[in-house]
Amino acid sequence: MSENGSNALWGSRFDGGPADSLAALSRSVHFDWRLAQYDIKGTLAHIKALHAAGYLTVAEHQKLEKSLEELSRRVAEGSFTAKPSDEDVHSALERGLIEIAGAELGGKVRAGRSRNDQIATLIRTYLLDQSNVIEELVLDLINVLVDRAEENLGVAMPGRTHFQHAQPVMLSHHLLAHAWPLQRDIERMREWRKRASLSPYGAGALAGSTLGLDPNLVALELGLTGPTQNSMDATASRDVVAEFEFILTLIGINLSRFSEEIIIWASAEFDYIKLSDSFSTGSSIMPQKKNPDIAELARGKSGRLIGNLTGLLATLKGLPLSYNRDLQEDKEPVFDSVDTLTVLMPAFTGMVATLVFNKNRLELLAPAGFSLATDVAEWLVKQKVPFRDAHEITGKLVSFCEKNSLQLHEVADADMAAISPKLTPEVRDVLSVSGSIRARAGAGGTALPRVLEQITALRKFSVKR
Repeated sequence: MSENGSNALWGSRFDGGPADSLAALSRSVHFDWRLAQYDIKGTLAHIKALHAAGYLTVAEHQKLEKSLEELSRRVAEGSFTAKPSDEDVHSALERGLIEIAGAELGGKVRAGRSRNDQIATLIRTYLLDQSNVIEELVLDLINVLVDRAEENLGVAMPGRTHFQHAQPVMLSHHLLAHAWPLQRDIERMREWRKRASLSPYGAGALAGSTLGLDPNLVALELGLTGPTQNSMDATASRDVVAEFEFILTLIGINLSRFSEEIIIWASAEFDYIKLSDSFSTGSSIMPQKKNPDIAELARGKSGRLIGNLTGLLATLKGLPLSYNRDLQEDKEPVFDSVDTLTVLMPAFTGMVATLVFNKNRLELLAPAGFSLATDVAEWLVKQKVPFRDAHEITGKLVSFCEKNSLQLHEVADADMAAISPKLTPEVRDVLSVSGSIRARAGAGGTALPRVLEQITALRKFSVKR
């Protein structure tokens, strides 16, 4: 504790302690305490560098190692916690180390580092660990989507654009369309790790250190690939946090888009799916209700994730080099986003794994809304009719059906010929859902061979971790 009675690490040039209101505003230990074990691990690496540079004897290094291991144990079991007088996780842990190792030896640890390079490193190591947790959760959902796609091979459903009936697709194809964005999110996460795996330790407050400590040694001890390239950039930038937040936000948005469909599909009007009782809730007044709360919460929490990202970006946008206290505001948003996704993902995955598809209704509605009209137009193109003319002929056929309350396949041969001589009876070969799906065998199409290729590719991706 400093002479002015504070545990702060900066008070030596001040005649008195900070005003209570300033202390309250400055305090971050209530949210950055989750970095405690990362701080201790960083300090273990730092004292190894101090020892290698000759600033700690063998005995001092060994005693500090044992003291930090004891502090780690106390933190883990909860016997050492932050006090209201602790400004942040760093000051709290220095207090704890001094209680164990003594003021003289414990006081040597701060040499050669600043809270600026310290926290810039800790947030990286924390987020790297959390990225692995979130990746596993996203992979779990991808695997469930692939499982559900494999279970429902051959089931047709309406495909939509502008939320109107467009063309029939395989249910499996639709489910996999939600898996691929998540796969890309994981690829983004893996690329982000390469940029995040650099250690700001050694940057000091902003200009580096004169003590000759080896930053490569510290990086190696922390499992990072090496030191950052510029000391000012290392302490002043939080793009690594913002990028991580962006990836989490995209994951949330992808869940939200799927949620919107699940909510609609579960309605009586659509009746595409039935949600499991275990992943639904009821109403406090209407006993018949089964509400898609997980999907609604996922949709709602995507807004929270967007808010965390935009708030962080707004904080960063006007900061001059190098460190500014504004950067204290980088942690709460990303902590909240991590917590939001880690609690949301298992429930969302369970909902998708247990919902039941109404296959009969999906297949009944697959040809509705004249969804085979494009097949007619493309059949005409295969008969050497220019697409412009084929589009017009098919449009007239659809108009005739609407006026006469008919489906495309119900139009008599004579009526088709009256619309256009080019609409010969052979056109009926494409007026089936199965034929339409089977014909879309191009790259990425909804035909069975292409869907099976997607399943194989996603399975391979999921096991290559």
